[in-house]
Amino acid sequence: MTAAMLQARRALGLCLRGCRPLSQLAELPEMHQMMRQTCRDYAAKELAPIAAALDKNHTYPAKQVQELGAMGVMAVEVPEELGGAGMDYLAYSLAVEEISRGCASTGVVVSVNNSLYIGPILKFGNEEQKKQWITPFTTGEKVGSFALSEPGNGSDAGAASTLAHQEGDEWVLNGTKAWITNSWEASATVVFATTDKSLKHKGISAFLVPMPHPGLSLGKKEDKLGIRASSTANIILEDCRIPLGNLLGPRGAGFKIAMALGIAQASLDCAADYAHKRIAFGAPIGKMQAIQEAAMAKLAASEAATFCAHQSIQILGGMGFVTDMPAERHYRDARITEIYEGTSEIQRLVIANQILKEYQP
Repeated sequence: MTAAMLQARRALGLCLRGCRPLSQLAELPEMHQMMRQTCRDYAAKELAPIAAALDKNHTYPAKQVQELGAMGVMAVEVPEELGGAGMDYLAYSLAVEEISRGCASTGVVVSVNNSLYIGPILKFGNEEQKKQWITPFTTGEKVGSFALSEPGNGSDAGAASTLAHQEGDEWVLNGTKAWITNSWEASATVVFATTDKSLKHKGISAFLVPMPHPGLSLGKKEDKLGIRASSTANIILEDCRIPLGNLLGPRGAGFKIAMALGIAQASLDCAADYAHKRIAFGAPIGKMQAIQEAAMAKLAASEAATFCAHQSIQILGGMGFVTDMPAERHYRDARITEIYEGTSEIQRLVIANQILKEYQP
């Protein structure tokens, strides 16, 4: 066994340490097992054979996304009455994992539509908004996007320079959003803009904007290192007018919505009361665990993906460096996971800050 193979084996052991045994994974509820197997079979048959071509040609997998919509994968947590699969976050996680095994770009399209676009509307939207902005996006014929990041600000929701002000019965939006996934294919987007500068992060609001729409234009498609079958571009808003009813949640709730991302907040709400009452080692467990563990999970998962992809190329040698093998694509696709949704450096800062807080008198 080569040194590289030994390293990869040790890395796999580190990745699996602390995870549930395979025997427990086999005990998933029947519906979850069905979802996982269905997505695994679909990915192997329909996505893996075309993933290299999609990547090479920057081709959006429109047909496959619609097929996934018919399977319920584009709206896993959405209630059936709104057109979704009516399942839970575990089912969604299993679906994204299996789809990404076949094609990481398609997995990103699925995750953005489920979590970043539908998630906030499902959590904060009113019934009329849910029918208008969720139901048409459950079939895969339409996908949504999430416009938070800005040039120079990254994903710092509290530093939104995009502005929104009210004129009569309309909101008028001006600004530029950067690195927006699904931008060229999206039929709608959730836009975050400042409605009151004096309130800082409490003056940020969220808006539902149809696409295409007057006053909204797209920048060039970015030529990316990986995840190349999903489009990424700037969204430019120039006197973009939308109805007052397109405000998502209360005015000033944009920062909360951006941080919650709908799905995550629902889970936290469920555990919050218990976490603040349950005392361990002299402190509420919520104080010690929630934020720190989320950061640790994201850091470990993203760096494990990059490391394993790197080791795969090392094991394959020269063959791992050419496009005849998928290893080089896996490496390129994995690299972004250490950057988006909070870089590894930011995750380490969050972890360190939480540890320091635990030791404060």
